[in-house]
Amino acid sequence: MSKQLENIDEILSSHKLSYADYEHIKQILGREPNLVEIGIFSAMWSEHCSYKSSKKYLNGFPTKAPWVIQGPGENAGVIDIGDGMAAVFKMESHNHPSYIEPFQGAATGVGGILRDIFTMGARPVANLNSLRFGDVDGKGDTERYQRHLVRGVVDGIGSYGNCMGVPTIGGEMSFESCYNGNILVNAFSLGLAKADEIFYGRAEGVGNPVIYVGSKTGRDGLGGAVMSSDSFTEESKKLRPTVQVGDPFTEKLLLEACLELFKTDYVIGIQDMGAAGLTSSSFEMAGRSGSGMVMHLDKVPAREEGMTPYEFMLSESQERMLICAKKGSEDKVIEIFKKWDLDAEVIGEVTDTGRMELFWHGEKVADIPVDPVSEEAPVLDRPIKEPAYLKEIKDANIDALKEKSNQEIFDKLIKSLDVVDKAWVYTQYDSTVQTNTEKHPGSLDASVIRVKENGKALAMSSDCNPRYCYIDPFKGAAMAVMESGRNVAMTGARPLAITDCLNYGNPENPEVMWQFAKGCEGIKEACKELNTPVVSGNVSLYNETNGVSIFPTPSIAMVGVNENAENVLRSEFKDEGDVIVLLGKTKGEFGGSLALKEVVGEIKGELGEISYEDELKLWDIVIKANEQGLLKSAKDVNLGGMAIAVAKSCAISNIGAKVDSGLGLNIFDESPSRAIVTVAKENLDALMNLAKEIGIEAKEIGVVGGNKVEIDDVEISLDKLKDIYFNTFKEIIEQDL
Repeated sequence: MSKQLENIDEILSSHKLSYADYEHIKQILGREPNLVEIGIFSAMWSEHCSYKSSKKYLNGFPTKAPWVIQGPGENAGVIDIGDGMAAVFKMESHNHPSYIEPFQGAATGVGGILRDIFTMGARPVANLNSLRFGDVDGKGDTERYQRHLVRGVVDGIGSYGNCMGVPTIGGEMSFESCYNGNILVNAFSLGLAKADEIFYGRAEGVGNPVIYVGSKTGRDGLGGAVMSSDSFTEESKKLRPTVQVGDPFTEKLLLEACLELFKTDYVIGIQDMGAAGLTSSSFEMAGRSGSGMVMHLDKVPAREEGMTPYEFMLSESQERMLICAKKGSEDKVIEIFKKWDLDAEVIGEVTDTGRMELFWHGEKVADIPVDPVSEEAPVLDRPIKEPAYLKEIKDANIDALKEKSNQEIFDKLIKSLDVVDKAWVYTQYDSTVQTNTEKHPGSLDASVIRVKENGKALAMSSDCNPRYCYIDPFKGAAMAVMESGRNVAMTGARPLAITDCLNYGNPENPEVMWQFAKGCEGIKEACKELNTPVVSGNVSLYNETNGVSIFPTPSIAMVGVNENAENVLRSEFKDEGDVIVLLGKTKGEFGGSLALKEVVGEIKGELGEISYEDELKLWDIVIKANEQGLLKSAKDVNLGGMAIAVAKSCAISNIGAKVDSGLGLNIFDESPSRAIVTVAKENLDALMNLAKEIGIEAKEIGVVGGNKVEIDDVEISLDKLKDIYFNTFKEIIEQDL
């Protein structure tokens, strides 16, 4: 077992291991590794599984609060939502697979995140997604391929979620040239469970059986975790075999079987087989408990002939779980899964050796100490360097904006793909299944479900402005936390916690590592100041193709609670004559703005000062005014400024508005911590008094009504606005069908 492998250089290279890693492995084992062991170390020490480039910066995230039941380190995070109920949620990336094979890549991304949720004992009740694509409008090869990716990804997400009977209730989608070679597909799922019935991924108790359940293992997804830990080149498009294939119907059976199992007392621990399959699930379960494990790989159900121990350990076949059960309950556990027509086999047992011992037809084929695989994974202190481009993009050409009339700017912005309605996307998702959706996709800001068990509502929103993160990685990341919290607050819910998906370029580039370090600092600061801890998350690096890295894109998903499901605040304008009020300070900020991108064609400038105090005051006034029954609607001011916020609310409400703000060009500025709300005339004084009490600026700027939208010197008929808003996206995405 301890003879050096032939072609060791080639083997290390194909497993993305360095010579230093190889020496370290030999030191841990006290001998030469064999191929199975190299495969295991390669997967567990990949960027995807070990976070070796990012771990240094993830330490110190705020992760605790009285309502946090489980923070990072498990399959998903858990928060207490009152009355004995808990929300279980997480976000994951499936970027590389979705670029290579958009339908399956996106579908299995959804499948994986759903397993993370129900592994914890929760029934998934809501999905969101955060999608980034490149240039989709045009006749060139790039644009055509990007449209193909949009169609495939949306189809994959819709197909899997719909088959599972889990509503996709919202999300976000944006477009920048930097994603032409590397799209981002981030999937979020949230489930509900009783707060005292959460299950964890542990394997403990000597002699307790280790049971494999779910689909049979094939060769699909081999090397997936390692593939996701490298940059893209033209060659990468040939990587189809590393993309897994999902089967939502099997997953639905697996979900129901697991939830039935959780009603018994047979389970010690359970773990999803995600990236690196049987390897990561077994090592993580044993590692969390400080135990060891014996596994007989010839007992693993196989769907292909002639599979090897190496393939069994590293396959990423979907819809599989590993269970540690109580000794003596094996037959009952297997019976439950057989009833649901799923494979279930005892493949090993827990030991107290602290080692993972793998057997193949009675012969030992690997023997690895568990702890060092995770505890001694390389933690890299990669060089960091402030990007040179920051100096070049400091000065934004605001004068070029001033040369245009507000009408010209508005006409450009309202057609922007970042602004227009994405009904073409979300109508492919079932958002109403389970009958709890209170605020649907397309209704602006956060999405909301009611919790039947306690009469409350959960609001959730996924957000990030990559342009902000490009021009200022620290403030951009902090503002992503603020924006996701603001969207949740606009529904009347109190923001409580986040999960994140940190998408960045190649960590071997010091400028990218600087962006990542600054992004983490921004998230830490914002979460601490806003009292919204991080409970779970994911890092996706190497989002680079042919040397071009994506903009820093730390997607943030915020979850909040509204104490009363009957009191969910909407973004639609309600009645003629309602007064429109602008909350918060307008400071004339255009750095990284949509106006600069769409009108001047540049992504430049600086972000203004952040005030967490102002942000919290905005959340407070909207939540309190809603509790007091003062508000008819609320919509945060974001991309394209106040003018676009008003226009979007008019479009989805089918009612006009007349606004006289006196802001000039600043109707398009993107100062944070602002919102437009509507109130009945008789409630205006009460709202203004509340604003004074809280200490936030509030200005009456207009009135709801009519069949056109007038915002200072901008005018558009309601019919024309709706036509642009609701039809533009479909026309662009379907132009070559």
